[in-house]
Amino acid sequence: MTTFNFLKSIVARSQATLLQDAAGAAALMVMLLVGLHLPIFV
Repeated sequence: MTTFNFLKSIVARSQATLLQDAAGAAALMVMLLVGLHLPIFV
C-alpha cells in the first residue's frame, strides 16, 4: 500500500503542471509517429 500512497503524493504535489506534462508527452508521441512515417511521404 505504500506504493499507492507514494504515487498519490506525487500526483498531489504536481497537480499544477500535470496537464502541461501530459500535453508535452502527447506532443512527443505525435512527433515520434510523424518522424517514423516521414520516409513514406518522401
